[in-house]
Amino acid sequence: MPDFLSFISEILWGSVMIYLLLGCGIWFTWRTGYIQFRYIRQFSKSLKASLKPGEGGLTSFQVLCISLAARVGSGNLAGVALAITVGGPGAVFWMWVAAIIGMASSFAECSLAQLYKERDANGQFRSGPAWYMTRGLGMRWMGVLFSLFLLLAYGLIFNTVQANSMAHALNYAFDVPLNFTGVVVAFFALLVMMRGMKGVARLSQWLVPLMGLVWVVTCLLISLWHIGEMPEIINMIIRSAFGLQEAAAGAVGYSVSQAITSGFQRSMFSNEAGMGSTPNAAAAAASFPPHPAAQGIVQMIGVLIDTIVICSASAMVVLLSGHGTKTTGYDGIQLIQHAMSVLVGSWGASFVAIVMIMFAFTSIVANYVYAENNLIFLRCNKPWAIWLLRIGTLLMVVIGSQLSLPVVWQMADVIMALMAITNLSAILLLSPVVRIIARDYLRQRKLGVTPVFDPDYYPEIAHQLAPESWDQPPRQ
Repeated sequence: MPDFLSFISEILWGSVMIYLLLGCGIWFTWRTGYIQFRYIRQFSKSLKASLKPGEGGLTSFQVLCISLAARVGSGNLAGVALAITVGGPGAVFWMWVAAIIGMASSFAECSLAQLYKERDANGQFRSGPAWYMTRGLGMRWMGVLFSLFLLLAYGLIFNTVQANSMAHALNYAFDVPLNFTGVVVAFFALLVMMRGMKGVARLSQWLVPLMGLVWVVTCLLISLWHIGEMPEIINMIIRSAFGLQEAAAGAVGYSVSQAITSGFQRSMFSNEAGMGSTPNAAAAAASFPPHPAAQGIVQMIGVLIDTIVICSASAMVVLLSGHGTKTTGYDGIQLIQHAMSVLVGSWGASFVAIVMIMFAFTSIVANYVYAENNLIFLRCNKPWAIWLLRIGTLLMVVIGSQLSLPVVWQMADVIMALMAITNLSAILLLSPVVRIIARDYLRQRKLGVTPVFDPDYYPEIAHQLAPESWDQPPRQ
């Protein structure tokens, strides 16, 4: 089984996914007028505006925290360590590239989710790739296929990755039995799941900023303590990214391809840009300003925070500890625990374990929210179906805490690629709509007015939208 999964993963990530991710990101960068570069100076204003409550939905900040809860997990710690282990220090550079380009793809998918949102029976906004595949493309079959992929990924497989990293971190630091961790985490996850999306939002809006800040500040202080080594670390990352370090050994092709593949894989697993997961949260926001592009811009900030900030912090710890070359002595999370112990002493492994608990737990409950959202699309949100999903999720948490690491990550890579191929195909087909959204937003910004989306200006889109989903108050 591991050999088969490895074979499929190599096919998908060795060619298809790299070109698709790069091509899609570059395409939307151009089609949106280089929006991730033009609005980088406005990110602080967008974050401030995201705190403003909207009518009939969560605030943009709450939704950003939900999406960060799903993003910021084992991929930011164990995933980064694995990327460096497999692809060398150069994988970090390609993680940065994938994130910067992926910001445009994230803008596209989250803006589309906002555009095609609709209210559920409780008045909560719902949408995601399955919705824009159905309403925007008229392909419900494609939405059903994507929903099934997402339920498999976020309801089951990805939670095994989170539980696996958490259990092994606690076992390494405190010798806690793996199965004990799985059972305890499953119990507390159930308590949060029963409170629904709003309960997850309330948890995420205070826990996610706290855990991210604690990790980044700690890594920053360590980097400042070793400031004299930082120029060499950056030089090593750049040289390894293009195979310059390995050229003398005649392994340049292998090294560059491994760095690119590892960097893109771990970047996508971490920031989820283009995978189609984040739009499930983005649609729940009653954005301010009331325009689909506003939520797209806020979610671009999530990609930046996740990869450029948090993943880079983890990478510096691994590289400063001397683990800049390939090693098989530790799995992903144990590698970063060992690296932290080398830099700060024996308490480093315990600190990583505690951070991993917060990262992985918030990811598990946010993953469940995504899965439940797609049950609603499939019209299977009966009480028995929701409880079946909860039980399946919790079982995978318990089982995942005891699985071997290679099988867990290989399963995640395969299902991640299938989700991304389906979603990227859809947003590429809807790229004319993305261009309209971006141009409408930028035009109003240039005029100095608060952007408000009025579907009456775009009759070719208006008939696809849910009734009353974009009824807006008078322009401010």
